[in-house]
Amino acid sequence: MAATDFRRIGVIGGGAWGTALALAALRAGREALLWAREPAVVESVNAGRENRDYLPGVTLPAELRATGDLAGVAACDAILLVTPAQHLRSACAGLAAHLRPGTPLVICAKGIELDSHALMSEAAAAALPAGTPLAVLSGPTFAAEVARGLPTAVTLACADAALGGRLVEALGSRTFRPYLSDDVVGSQIGGAVKNVLAIACGVVEGRKLGDNARAALITRGLAEITRLALALGGRPETLMGLSGLGDLTLTCSSLQSRNMSLGAALGAGRTLAEVLAERRSVAEGVYTAAAVVGLAGKKGVDMPLCAAVDAILNHGAGLDATIDGLLSRPFREEGR
Repeated sequence: MAATDFRRIGVIGGGAWGTALALAALRAGREALLWAREPAVVESVNAGRENRDYLPGVTLPAELRATGDLAGVAACDAILLVTPAQHLRSACAGLAAHLRPGTPLVICAKGIELDSHALMSEAAAAALPAGTPLAVLSGPTFAAEVARGLPTAVTLACADAALGGRLVEALGSRTFRPYLSDDVVGSQIGGAVKNVLAIACGVVEGRKLGDNARAALITRGLAEITRLALALGGRPETLMGLSGLGDLTLTCSSLQSRNMSLGAALGAGRTLAEVLAERRSVAEGVYTAAAVVGLAGKKGVDMPLCAAVDAILNHGAGLDATIDGLLSRPFREEGR
């Protein structure tokens, strides 16, 4: 299938990121059909020309249509999976009965499955018909900026280089620039773990620990990401690119990040329950923290920063005691 055959792009997930990606597909000259679980979102997009719940203030063109019919989206030429990470497997299971053989699916969710510790590509493959072509889209992206057409670069990872190249041509535009990779594992690890580290950087912000501390955390966090990626078969150069260092830097440097802003609220003394009760959108790092620690434990990978975030979120650890524990760790050689 040539890039010109990917005329119709289906997007599963009517949140901010799904809506932004549908707009990016339109700018690339494609048709876009957005599937949303909530009827109110479908109505808001089709009748109000705005996704009021998840992307308020962005006017949507008439060419963008929304639907609650999964079969209609399955008939598209290529499909972007933009559900929350912990719901990706069930979304794929619902889609499986409607898919045409050979339709490529692009995973745009960032996370690790909590119960199974599976990567998103593994969870999707387990729920889809055997042989379904898969790719991964990751990188430094705030949905609101993509939606407004601001310049953005991403990684598109696909084991099939020819298919990956066609997807790049189908989705790429002047302001949305995919860079092709064949490292599907490394691209996913960078996108998943950075959400956990962004919560830690938010705590640094909320506790007013300074820019030095945040820079140290980003750097040592990248070392943790790289160790886990290598243990799973990823390549170190991938983590120096958009889906690794790029995504980590963005998410850990701006309170636009849902994960960093959540960490900042925790650092300022609020409880996790209070913060989550106020939000419609998912901060993936809350769920990924435990999954990352579980996966790292299976692989024998040391990830003290991620373990500290997990301890705070899921095991009642105090912020000050956890920070003190990290600062009291033995000195070591850099690069280890």
